[in-house]
Amino acid sequence: MTVTSPPTSGFEAHAARGPFNAAFFSLMGPNLEWNLRRHKRRVFADLPQTVVELGSGVGANLRHLPPRATLVALEPNPHMHRRLRAAAERRGVRLDLRERVAEDTGLPGSSVDTVISSLVLCSVADVDAVLAEVRRILRPGGTYRFVEHVVAPEGTPTRWLQRALRRPWGWTFEGCSCERDLAAAVRAAGFAHVDIEPYRLHTPFVTFNTQIAGIARA
Repeated sequence: MTVTSPPTSGFEAHAARGPFNAAFFSLMGPNLEWNLRRHKRRVFADLPQTVVELGSGVGANLRHLPPRATLVALEPNPHMHRRLRAAAERRGVRLDLRERVAEDTGLPGSSVDTVISSLVLCSVADVDAVLAEVRRILRPGGTYRFVEHVVAPEGTPTRWLQRALRRPWGWTFEGCSCERDLAAAVRAAGFAHVDIEPYRLHTPFVTFNTQIAGIARA
């Protein structure tokens, strides 16, 4: 795979939030993986040798790649990079790290078999643009596999908390929103087939507990 244009970001790394999020996800990674493991195992099963990941962070999903895999990691937050490189080296994964946003991968059209993401679409600037970019780079029959947190049903206590904590949550977690109907966005994105499983976690991070996992096929 080659970049079709000079690397661009569009993401402004914050001097405080960037390092905080890198440290937070390194520290909380085992707990998050414990809660998400069943859903990730389902949608990330049988990944090919080369995978493109949106927002690779500190490498939480490296464990789901096959041995000696190549990961094309799109991660615009440079504060994540050191930990991501170290994790890839420990796992024996060939890392092709690109400091780019998910709306503009720089990858050729119809060149990718599989794109994955987890807990990423909540924080991108333009969900529809990201999903259009995923469709553009996937080969016919290729898959987009995702585990994401989503808006809770209207009128529930979780929905009330999501609304009440909107601003501090978004500021702390690099623009993350708990109020996006990502299931509807994926279904409307023009994929040939979409399979989505909604579920609920039981963690202290209540606003984060409504989730979806799924596979969309180009």
